[in-house]
Amino acid sequence: MANLVVDIGNTFTKIAIFERDELIFTDYNTPCAEITGDFLDKYNVGKAIISTVKKNTEDWEAGLKEQIPVTYFNAGMAKSIHNHYRTPQTLGLDRLAAVIGANYLYPGKDSLVIDGGTCITYDWVDATGNYFGGSISPGLNMRYNALNHYTAVLPVVNKDDRFDSNSGNDTETAIRSGVQNGIKFELNGFIESYIKDKKQLNIILTGGDSIFFDSLLKNSIFAPYIKNEPYLVLKGLNAATQKHND
Repeated sequence: MANLVVDIGNTFTKIAIFERDELIFTDYNTPCAEITGDFLDKYNVGKAIISTVKKNTEDWEAGLKEQIPVTYFNAGMAKSIHNHYRTPQTLGLDRLAAVIGANYLYPGKDSLVIDGGTCITYDWVDATGNYFGGSISPGLNMRYNALNHYTAVLPVVNKDDRFDSNSGNDTETAIRSGVQNGIKFELNGFIESYIKDKKQLNIILTGGDSIFFDSLLKNSIFAPYIKNEPYLVLKGLNAATQKHND
């Protein structure tokens, strides 16, 4: 029977259906309320794992539990990695699931996971599964919105995939230069700091802005190391529930 994986994050609810390791369905737009008996029967779902940072889906979760066994992802399920985070109770579940996914997909390899979501997170898991932590910085949209929110006159500006100048020639493009070039330099700086002594490094991009980040790095010296895994967190959650049930 298939596994239902649900990741309820800050911005999106992401769902996936796995048959063992095979991802057979994924969606970022299906409301939890629509994941009912008909949906479960369609994919022959036998159990579910939920990772959530919100409390507003409790009624749906209660209904789901009446239909199939439900497991809530937690730090105790990270059996495939050695978690050295000083405060494991404060570690974001999405970060933990991402490093589990990296370790599962690329065993025996050092991996730097860069998750471009509401925040940008950088997390390192080594070839033997040791995880010590990483870094958290403001995400792409957060940076754009903060410039408007914390100033009197700066406008809201959206990202532009085609922007490739080092500087702007008006306020809008100056903001775009600061935000997008700032992220590009940040990405390169973090990668350089990790890659110095690692010859078999994987740089794994995931999250809603991963394709954009990939475009920022495509001409860098690090391009050969980059792997785009848009479903890394979902794959990590699936790996965790398989390990939990073995």
